[in-house]
Amino acid sequence: MAKLKEKLAQKIPQLRDEIKGFVKEHANKVISEVSVAQAYGGMRGVKALVCDTSVVPPDKGLIIRGTPIGELKDQLPEAVFYLLVTGEMPDNEALEDLKMDLKSRSKVPDYVWKTLEAMPKDSHPMVMFSLGILAMEKESVFKKKYNEGMKKIEYWDSTLEDCLNLIAKLPTLAAGIYRMRFNKGPRIEPDPNLDWAGDYARMLGLDDSTGEFANLIRLYMVLHTDHEGGNVSAHTCHCVGSALSDAYYAVSAGLNGLAGPLHGLANQMCLRWAIMVKDKFGGVPTEDQLRQFAWDTLKSGQVIPGYGHAVLRVTDPRFTAFHEFGSRVCAEDDLFQIVAKVFKIIPDVLREHGKAKDPWPNVDAASGCLLYHFGLTEFEYYTVLFGVSRALGMCSQLIVSRALGEAIERPKSVTTEWMKQAVAKG
Repeated sequence: MAKLKEKLAQKIPQLRDEIKGFVKEHANKVISEVSVAQAYGGMRGVKALVCDTSVVPPDKGLIIRGTPIGELKDQLPEAVFYLLVTGEMPDNEALEDLKMDLKSRSKVPDYVWKTLEAMPKDSHPMVMFSLGILAMEKESVFKKKYNEGMKKIEYWDSTLEDCLNLIAKLPTLAAGIYRMRFNKGPRIEPDPNLDWAGDYARMLGLDDSTGEFANLIRLYMVLHTDHEGGNVSAHTCHCVGSALSDAYYAVSAGLNGLAGPLHGLANQMCLRWAIMVKDKFGGVPTEDQLRQFAWDTLKSGQVIPGYGHAVLRVTDPRFTAFHEFGSRVCAEDDLFQIVAKVFKIIPDVLREHGKAKDPWPNVDAASGCLLYHFGLTEFEYYTVLFGVSRALGMCSQLIVSRALGEAIERPKSVTTEWMKQAVAKG
């Protein structure tokens, strides 16, 4: 952690001064307008947040600190976290320093396991994951320092401590929940010699004689780390954190948003659809069969899951990374072949259908079938995997927010009657 903290201590004062000066000079410049449709439609497209860790241009896809996600697919999650927080890739010394630091913090307190063991046996894995994080809130360094009278310019330091403590424990916690919830046997302890994601894969306890499952988890953890600041999990974490709630409160809240069907369950829906196709045709359908099935689906008023995106208007580069991985590792797998064939057929069908703004696949169209191929078949758990990865982005945004002294989030709300009067006047 020493290298990461040293880098942040070097950069934060300059960033604070830069933003303070920018706001002073351009405070009254308007950057967005809000329509009635946007106000009632979840604020879609309203430019009202600042997130420097990543951005998602509609024509390019996810860019982390200026680097397209496709160029990061071979990096370790630890390196991407360092990039998210500092804006720079770590050198080998800094990366090893961060890896070792996370390993030193990876033990989950015994009281957390006792709490989870007391829950109903059929509890949802995301409830267990969120509760496990929340149970550790008593460990917060930020809370302790704040209660002692810490200066505002020092908030980022103890927030960094909380985030590193939390991130380090997530693989151990998430893997332990998997084994507990799905009756996989005793928990597997962390291996201090393995990287963060590779150890997570090992602690799940699935057979991985080739090492490719660990590679998949490393890739999965990188691709899902961050997706700018307006998605539900990132925005919820930021909003809660803006009240100076510590990282345990804020990340747990973000995960509760991630658990919603409209946010974190998409890869499950895509996989279920692929399995349904396989069952219907007794294997991999022909292109003509798949094309007709797609039309039947659309004409019945249903959608093709995994196609279309709220922001993107191109193939999600994260889908491309998963597709390349699958083509290399499990090209003969029936479900992967269906996913690949869907990619070949469905965009043209959706364009002809005419109602989809974006006919291209998003990240969820491919990830589920790869997890399933390696024996991770418990659909309910997939969102936990997403959450472990997204916590890297949520924590990085929280650290940056505290470093820059951002204000509590408090937008103004209006009534429907006010809206009617405003429209009438306009």
